Amino acid sequence: MISALIDLKRADDEGLVAQLTSQLRKLIASGRLGRDRTLPSSRRLARDLGVSRNTVTYAFEQLAAEGYLEASHGRRPVVAVDGHERAEWTGAVVSSVRSARPRLSPWASRLKQTDWPMSYQGQLKPLRPGHGDFREFPNEVWARCLRRSALGAAKRGLGPVNRARLREALAHYLATSRGVRASADQIMILPSAQAALTLIAATVVAADDEVWVEDPGYPGAVAAVRASGARVTGIRLDEQGMQRMPGLAAPKLIFMTPSHQHPTGRLMSLARRTEFLGLSRPGKTWIVEDDYDGEFHYDSRPVPALQGLDAYGCVFYVGTFSKVMTSDIRLGYLVAPPALVSTLEIAQRHIGLIAASHVQEALAEFIADGHFLAHLRRTRRLYRARRDHLVEELERQLGGKLSVEVPPGGIQLVARLKRGTADQAAVKRLVAAGVETRALSSLALGRPRDHGLLLGFAAWRESEISAAVRTMASCL
Repeated sequence: MISALIDLKRADDEGLVAQLTSQLRKLIASGRLGRDRTLPSSRRLARDLGVSRNTVTYAFEQLAAEGYLEASHGRRPVVAVDGHERAEWTGAVVSSVRSARPRLSPWASRLKQTDWPMSYQGQLKPLRPGHGDFREFPNEVWARCLRRSALGAAKRGLGPVNRARLREALAHYLATSRGVRASADQIMILPSAQAALTLIAATVVAADDEVWVEDPGYPGAVAAVRASGARVTGIRLDEQGMQRMPGLAAPKLIFMTPSHQHPTGRLMSLARRTEFLGLSRPGKTWIVEDDYDGEFHYDSRPVPALQGLDAYGCVFYVGTFSKVMTSDIRLGYLVAPPALVSTLEIAQRHIGLIAASHVQEALAEFIADGHFLAHLRRTRRLYRARRDHLVEELERQLGGKLSVEVPPGGIQLVARLKRGTADQAAVKRLVAAGVETRALSSLALGRPRDHGLLLGFAAWRESEISAAVRTMASCL
């Protein structure tokens, strides 16, 4: 009796249809139900098992669709395969799949050669760079904005991918705080700043185009343009950030972080900005300005964005909310040159770089009601104090080994090794001891000239910073 070989559990999380299908499949695959074996009718098996006829019918139909049974109207189902042959064939396929090495694109083949994103990322630990303090975020206020946005979704309908209310709020904020000159229609809302870089690269960079990036610089920009097949050239830094390289022909794209160079925190002068803008030409040379933490300036008023000086419409301006709010909000934005807006909007849909509309609407309300600026003013004061505390602790406990560069803004700083170049070995020791940092040399494109540690301070309270520096001192 086939029913004696089947054991259905009513309290199991897996439904009765799934259980019956799985058990019949195993009986056939193991050879206990051989080829040409006729099964009971659905009515008979249902009665024997104490289930509804529909349960058995659905299981038979699924197994017939998978090729285990032959079934036709008015006839009892018949086993269609030899279980041992099917098991051997399946095993052979699995074995061949495991032994074969997948063929990857050149870009994917190089992914393991980089440490971006950081390989040891997991639970956030001091002093990982690139993060603000999510514990200081007004989550209750944000939750109310999200709830109202979700409740109003039915009234709003589908609407555009880039919500008008948030675009208008951003256009006003960026004009007053960063000197960005753009209409709301030029602003695109994306899942992250990295998504914006991916969209730009896919739209304006072709295979073998040359792209300039800062060296050392942001690995995410390199990853985005290499995916398009570009030839990446690292441009060295001086005290003003990326240098202008006389004698080199202008590339297709220049990526830079002029307001707060990543990772050094250096500020590009107005003269240097004007020099790079002189290289830009519509359709020939574009500039991507990544203002990843431009909201945080502590020692002076922030320098206006490079985009605001652009007279030709050649600058992409990229920003993110993950540094100001929380990293899991997953919203970034792109201010596009006017000539490319329509093309970028089509590309945005094709690639699928679309941010949730209810989160966009909630953020628009959060900004309009003044919560965003209030939170920003508070965290500026907080992060400045934490920066100063980290600098004091490093100089007091590690002044003989590290030389600290105090950035005028941002959420991280560079501490250079005074002797030696083993910053990657130092990072391994620190990570093992519970202090997360990044080696400055790992951010270089070519042979690194800079060796040191990239340390975050914004996400950590002063007591946590002190404890982390004590651990660093014992390790170094």
